[in-house]
Amino acid sequence: MEEEMCVMTKIDIFSGFLGAGKTTLIKKLLTEAYKGEQVVLIEHEFGEIGIDGGFLKEAGIETKLFENVEPDPSVETVMKGAAVMREFEPDWIISMGGGSPIDAAKAMWVFYEYPECTFEEILTPFSFPELRKKAKFCAIPSTSGTATEVTAFSVITDYAKGIKYPLADFNITPDVAIVDPELAETMPKHLVAYTGMDALTHAVEAYVSTLHGTFTDPLALKAIQIVNDELTKSYDGDMASREEMHYGQCLAGMAFSNALLGIVHSMAHKTGAAFSTGHITHGLANAMYLPYVIKYNAKEAEAKKRYETIAAYLGLEASVDALCNRIVELNNYMGIPNTLKEFGIKEDEFKEKISEIAKNAVGDACTGSNPRSIDPETMEKLFTYIYEGKEEDF
Repeated sequence: MEEEMCVMTKIDIFSGFLGAGKTTLIKKLLTEAYKGEQVVLIEHEFGEIGIDGGFLKEAGIETKLFENVEPDPSVETVMKGAAVMREFEPDWIISMGGGSPIDAAKAMWVFYEYPECTFEEILTPFSFPELRKKAKFCAIPSTSGTATEVTAFSVITDYAKGIKYPLADFNITPDVAIVDPELAETMPKHLVAYTGMDALTHAVEAYVSTLHGTFTDPLALKAIQIVNDELTKSYDGDMASREEMHYGQCLAGMAFSNALLGIVHSMAHKTGAAFSTGHITHGLANAMYLPYVIKYNAKEAEAKKRYETIAAYLGLEASVDALCNRIVELNNYMGIPNTLKEFGIKEDEFKEKISEIAKNAVGDACTGSNPRSIDPETMEKLFTYIYEGKEEDF
């Protein structure tokens, strides 16, 4: 009998019940929970989701604000934030906003508690020192895609090397997540598209991962169904669908935090900051690469069967082609390019850099749980087909 193991991390999730007047209720929840504590607040932009931290000070909670975390946070931002934390010595770290400030705050947390630790030392998956010696963590997402509020992952970019590094350890799973869909209502359309396709990729990769299991499969399938049914309506401004997407992306996060991911993410991590023609947003990269990777992975029998199960679950013909066509249909509806050439990557720069990018992608932390193995030469070929929009034949 095959032994199955599933690791589930305890996390308190508050969702849905907050309703109208979100800021008042979130303020009440936070002030009651953290009364008498020291709190550091991490945001992209001061008060960007209607909560500026002043209410914490009014409640007698000593608060330090760290703001202006850039999209795709850098190693330098992480180290600056950790230095602020070491000086302030918070009991709780609260991060509010999109995936970037929450991911950055997770990494800051490590270097706050372990100042002697180096960034290189935490690149090995599941090798972090034990956290919560000094602080606990609360995440409040305002976008619907990364699900970092419930995952053991953080993505930090080394811009000098042009590489995104996925950090992975159950230690950085937040203690508390407040998942309130009203916070996602102000997302611009392009962000709805990119984050939604990020969520779909999380769920699809978790479902076919070599580490999928009885607990993760239902979460992944339900998340896929929600994205299929609700994403384009959310993109068009339907707030009921926006709410469902906020919940669906969280389900996808719970699935992949335990089942892990695959090479769509490996490829997105290693191309995001690699080209001079502009940053490839993570969710956009995932959306572009996903159909190609599905067809590559489907050469492996078990993965093919599971992709067919996804298609049937969505009411499509139970085939890999039907699933890929649906993903391309979503991309086209939301104006997402389907090739790297269409995105605008220059051909000469692509050819110059792709060999090294392919090597780095194979070495990415997400590659190990992909259902079909891959080597650097094959990865380079896959990237080339994506650049040109060619149908895989290998």
